[in-house]
Amino acid sequence: QVQLVESGGGLVQAGGSLRLSCAASGRTFSRYFMGWFRQAPGKEREFVATISWSGGSTYYTDSVKGRFTISRDNAKNTVYLQMNSLKPEDTAVYYCAAKHTYGSNWREYDYWGQGTQVTVSS
Repeated sequence: QVQLVESGGGLVQAGGSLRLSCAASGRTFSRYFMGWFRQAPGKEREFVATISWSGGSTYYTDSVKGRFTISRDNAKNTVYLQMNSLKPEDTAVYYCAAKHTYGSNWREYDYWGQGTQVTVSS
């Protein structure tokens, strides 16, 4: 099993940056694909980015390409989401999640953190 704890959310002005962190428990972190998802009020949870076991492969939803970067440090059992050039439409609760295989469908992820709020003001 994996337990996930996100941090790093907050309030930022449009155009600003934030870095989210997701710390994982357990000794098998490096065996999981990790993903970041977000959910705005009244909207369905949506995929943001995912990263492979080694960190060698990443994939992003179109709306964040070129602005967000997902990375991981397996020695620290942590995955990150660097968010630059933030827009008001990026406002949401951001969640990290883990699964054993690649995928962008949130329903297929096995483990979830509690979420961290990101608010971007205009």
